[in-house]
Amino acid sequence: MLARKPLPPQLQGLRIPAVASPLFIVSNPALVVACCKAGIVGSFPALNAREKDGEPVMLETWLREINEELDRHNQANPDRPAAPFAVNQIVHRSNVRLERDIEICVKWKVPIWITSLGARVEVNEAAHAAGGIALHDIINNTFAKKAIQKGADGLIAVAAGAGGHAGQQSPFALIREIREWFDGPLLLSGSIATGDAILAAQVMGADLGYVGSAFIATHEANSDPLYKQMIVDGGAEDIVTSTLFTGVSGNYLKPSISRAGLDPDNLAEADKSAMNFEGGSSKPKAWKEIWGSGQGIGAVKSVESAGALIDRLDAEYTDALAGMSGMAMSRVQRAA
Repeated sequence: MLARKPLPPQLQGLRIPAVASPLFIVSNPALVVACCKAGIVGSFPALNAREKDGEPVMLETWLREINEELDRHNQANPDRPAAPFAVNQIVHRSNVRLERDIEICVKWKVPIWITSLGARVEVNEAAHAAGGIALHDIINNTFAKKAIQKGADGLIAVAAGAGGHAGQQSPFALIREIREWFDGPLLLSGSIATGDAILAAQVMGADLGYVGSAFIATHEANSDPLYKQMIVDGGAEDIVTSTLFTGVSGNYLKPSISRAGLDPDNLAEADKSAMNFEGGSSKPKAWKEIWGSGQGIGAVKSVESAGALIDRLDAEYTDALAGMSGMAMSRVQRAA
């Protein structure tokens, strides 16, 4: 593997090396702010900020709210400043809001941009114009190279076991192939729901863990109480992979599929042309009634605040790090 470059300032100084991933519909300003105050990067998809004709531009309202709340926190806690936040742009031809949302994010100088479903030079340039960095999520090495060629600063490797539009490759294989040529910021997504999983991602070669599904079952999340309880009650065996709902392979909770009147073991296939983000929706039932989730939810035992979840991740990460240090010391002693 290559020697790595130092992380950009936006990803340094975090309480633990983690980003709370942008969750479609679920992520909102309350969740973002709670994550940032607790010391990790909070994020949301720009399309979550929806508005009706005649209403204020909700994305601008959300960015103002997040910035003002984090500014108040930093003024009151100069020794414990909040982590920066990120906005996810769905870079897909059906997203008719993309150009407008980019302009708003430049205006508000969003520090971290996360792009999905397409790498675009102009989006990365906009992130840089705002003084931010651009991270692009990918599912294989080919897409990773394309993203960097088009100006992304870093990569989010979405491996098998991730929620929503997940990849199918083992994180061991995916991270290894990327690290053979890429020395910049690399995040790992896929069943990252514990502190020891975050450390494991680093040991494999990633810089940070990308934590998603665990945040669905938090008080701040904009998710149905039944959705939260399914996360708490569920495990890896409760996740099904299907292209039916958006046209792209995704991981979903079996109980939500059954609840919608479908058989999770006999789902039809759909092609990529089914994907449509016009108006902020990919398909009528996807995400709103058919609920996405990764395979790591067995670690989620209760609905709690985002701060409490991050406290748990921090404690687990610290314990795992101490355990690794002990193993390393034992190895040195044996070698001596």
